[in-house]
Amino acid sequence: MRPAAAAAASVLQAPRRALGGVSLVGARCASSSSSSSVAAAATSYDHVSFVKEIAVTDPPEHLNSLLNVLHARGEKIVSPGAKRGLIPLVVPLSESPQGNLTSLLRWPTAPSGMEMPVVEVRSHGLWLLAKNVNQYIHRILVEADSRAESGDDLWSAVREDLWSAVGEAGPNIYKRGDLKESQTADLDVYLLKKVGLFPDILERKASRHLEKGDSVSALITSEFYTRDQFPGFGRPFVFNSEVQKRIGRTSEAKESARVALKSPWWTLGCRYEVWFLMLPSPFHFLLLCLS
Repeated sequence: MRPAAAAAASVLQAPRRALGGVSLVGARCASSSSSSSVAAAATSYDHVSFVKEIAVTDPPEHLNSLLNVLHARGEKIVSPGAKRGLIPLVVPLSESPQGNLTSLLRWPTAPSGMEMPVVEVRSHGLWLLAKNVNQYIHRILVEADSRAESGDDLWSAVREDLWSAVGEAGPNIYKRGDLKESQTADLDVYLLKKVGLFPDILERKASRHLEKGDSVSALITSEFYTRDQFPGFGRPFVFNSEVQKRIGRTSEAKESARVALKSPWWTLGCRYEVWFLMLPSPFHFLLLCLS
C-alpha cells in the first residue's frame, strides 16, 4: 500500500458525517492497474442481476460505476444476498472500514418513476445517503474535487482514483472542475443547488441557523425538510420535532413526533431509546403510537 493509501485508510476511520455525511477517502490500489482491479472487485458479485431478478425492479443505470467508486475509496464490495440480520428491503453493496453497509433500498410500493435510494445500514436502522445512484456518485465526485482543489495532495490522488473508477459515467454526471468554475464558496450550497437535496446537509443548514439565533430560518428549513422531499422516511419529522422543541414550540414538536412515528421506525435516523428519552413521558410515547 502506498503512503497515501495508508493515510487515506486512517481518515476512513472518522465518522461519515464528519466529512459532510459522506466519507470519500479510500485506500488506494498499489499498482498501476488499480482501475482493472476495482472493476474486477465490483463485478465479482452480480448486483445488477440481483436487483433485476430478486428485487424485481429495474437496476440503476450506473450501478456498476457506483460499485467501482465505493471500492476505490476503500470499501469492500459485498454480496447482494448477504442480508442476514438486515432489513429485508435492502440490497447490500459495500462495507466500510467501520462496518457500515452502503446499500440500495427496494421500497415494496415505490411510486411510479421513483429510483432506488442509496442508504447506509446502521445498528438502529437506515440513513438516507442519496435519492438515487447518480446523485450519490455526483456528490462523491464533487466533494473529492473540493478537497483536491484545497491543495491536499492526498485528496488529489484520491480524486484521480475515483475518476478512474467511475469510468465513462463520470462526465455524464459531473463536469470535472465545475465546483471551482462556479466560484461557490460554500460546498453545501453548491451541493443543494447543483446536485440535489441531502438529509445531512439540510439538517446542518437548520442547525447553523439555530446556532446564529435565527429561529425563523431554522424553522423554514426544517419545515421544508418535511415537505415530501424524502418519501417514506420519518427522519425529516424527527429532526423537525427536535427543532420545534428547541425553540419552545411544544405542540408543534408533538405533532411532528406523531407523524414521525407513523413511518417505519428504521427510517427515523436515530436510536429508538434516544427518541424515547426526548419525549416528555412514557405515557406521551404511548399516546403518539396509538394516535
